[in-house]
Amino acid sequence: MRNRTPIRLFFPALCLAALAAPRTGAQTSQPSIPSKPVVLDHVVAVVNNQAILASDLDDEIRLAVLDPARGGLGVLTPAVALDQLISRALIQQQIRQEDEQVIEPPQAEVDDRIMEIRKELPDCVHLNCASDAGWKAFLADHGLSPERVESYLRFRLEILRFIEERFRLGIGITPGEIATYYRQTLLPQYTAGDTIPPLTEVSPRIQEILLERQVNVLFDDWLKNLRKQGDVEVLDPALESPEVPKTAGKAGA
Repeated sequence: MRNRTPIRLFFPALCLAALAAPRTGAQTSQPSIPSKPVVLDHVVAVVNNQAILASDLDDEIRLAVLDPARGGLGVLTPAVALDQLISRALIQQQIRQEDEQVIEPPQAEVDDRIMEIRKELPDCVHLNCASDAGWKAFLADHGLSPERVESYLRFRLEILRFIEERFRLGIGITPGEIATYYRQTLLPQYTAGDTIPPLTEVSPRIQEILLERQVNVLFDDWLKNLRKQGDVEVLDPALESPEVPKTAGKAGA
């Protein structure tokens, strides 16, 4: 990825004042011109001619509170947030080249995801987000609106559906692989006296775990190729090439 000086969008404070001020009769005096322009926003990265703004970065950091996978990882850093936004932009561009209607999640699925967060997100429990009052308080504390949360989660679900449909096809898990995981990974987690579930009972869940692992491998390779083939420019050197925690999930999805 190439580095460039950040592109800044300027709008003189005088113009802002002129737009806000009511028009009257003759002007008796001229307002003084400020010595410096007002910085409204600036571009921090460009992904195949798609700009990522500093405001997008701030938004991503605020919305990270909704990600249960970040539990114990602390505040999302700007560098990691930008890496997630770059990956998401690359995936979004691929989605737009395909049938978007197939990928778009139904409203019921989005609503279910929101309710799941309200009931189970650790940061939300103490405010009783399952209630409308608690949910409003939680959103206000983090500078979020219900509309922004809904659009954010809709997009995350869209990406997950895209990944599932693109990479799950053709992946097969054998009974032997399930049995090996059961013996070598699951059973050692139990201690003496615990009730151990039989293999037949946990086989579907083990299959899901093993499928997810293979999907992640295929997805990571695909995303690396997208980055190599695409034109990704980070304009702020301080945000270049972070070490992204594996627990952050698929492309921040």
